[in-house]
Amino acid sequence: QVQLVESGGGLVQAGGSLRLSCAVSGRSLSRLTMGWFRQAPGKEREFVALMSWIGSTEYSDPVKGRFTISRENAKNTVYLQMNALKPEDTAVYSCAASDSGSGRVASGFGYWGQGTQVTVSS
Repeated sequence: QVQLVESGGGLVQAGGSLRLSCAVSGRSLSRLTMGWFRQAPGKEREFVALMSWIGSTEYSDPVKGRFTISRENAKNTVYLQMNALKPEDTAVYSCAASDSGSGRVASGFGYWGQGTQVTVSS
């Protein structure tokens, strides 16, 4: 069974940076599409970024150019580097994994981490 554990959230000032980590167990990253999603209070969960098993990446428009998804196969870990953070980036960020190329749709990801809070102060 695939298990995901996120870490790296916290409180940061606007303009700052954070790096989220998602440690994966039970399956190799080379066989998974990995995604990051976020949910702010009172809002629906939204797609942030994904990396396919072949390494291609996609980003949502609000984070494009500021966030970078990457992976370290030796550690079976996926990262989300977040730069130039804005107060509107405040949300619970969740890592997700898919056995198939599910695109940006959350329902296509069958495995989820517990989420980590990111708070950006103005």
